Amino acid sequence: MTRMPTYFISHGGGPWPWMPDWRAMFRNLEASFVQMVKDLPERPKAILMISGHWEDASFAVMSSPNPPMVYDYHGFPPETFQIQYKAPGAPDLAARAAELIKAAGLPVRLDPAQGYDHGTFVPAYVMYPDASVPLFQVSLRKGYSPAEHFALGRALAPLRDEGVLIIGSGLSYHNLRLFGPGAKVPSEAFDAWLAETMAAPPNDRTNRLIHWEDAPYARTCHKEEDHFIPLFAALGAAEGETATMVYHDTDLFGGVTASSYRIG
Repeated sequence: MTRMPTYFISHGGGPWPWMPDWRAMFRNLEASFVQMVKDLPERPKAILMISGHWEDASFAVMSSPNPPMVYDYHGFPPETFQIQYKAPGAPDLAARAAELIKAAGLPVRLDPAQGYDHGTFVPAYVMYPDASVPLFQVSLRKGYSPAEHFALGRALAPLRDEGVLIIGSGLSYHNLRLFGPGAKVPSEAFDAWLAETMAAPPNDRTNRLIHWEDAPYARTCHKEEDHFIPLFAALGAAEGETATMVYHDTDLFGGVTASSYRIG
């Protein structure tokens, strides 16, 4: 099998593909997900998503053969709480991922009950609307240790040679209290720092990201870093490889700059 790249994606807001106005706003993001599929070396055996919407005391691995839906948003139209994305899970690959995580000395458990959150089913739906590619998730670990999440990515790296597409799904800007014009300066500055960081040599890149709180407006853009930490796992799984920006928007919600990256 060919080695898969990894991705860190900004996954957009709520169930946006099912709301025409929001889908129009996120048209560039939608185009980037469609392009991701075209750019893959082959069809994935499965997608492993590390979403900013699931965290656990250890690294939990979704092991259900048919994961349910998790509607982890509120204030959206009633029909968006009926969405079904029926991609099969990947129990065998989940067990393999858990073994790799355990072998790296990280705490891990299999979770047979967890379902697809919107950080997972939204991009997966745009990529594969027919839900034909098996899909599973690994949680973030509470505490958001950058070093641990890099270590998680390093542990999962062998899956790239086994047909698994690893995607860190979050947002390069995530402050739900600061949208509109007030978001423009901080999100632009942080995004510029991130672009410079992602273009740096791998060792320097890892070091800069471990100290990400030194970035301009870091804590304005990420009061909680749940939507930024998935990047560390995606990078850890492709640590020595080049990163390429594959999505960039500058005026989401009236002022937010956001980006996505392919690594490898």
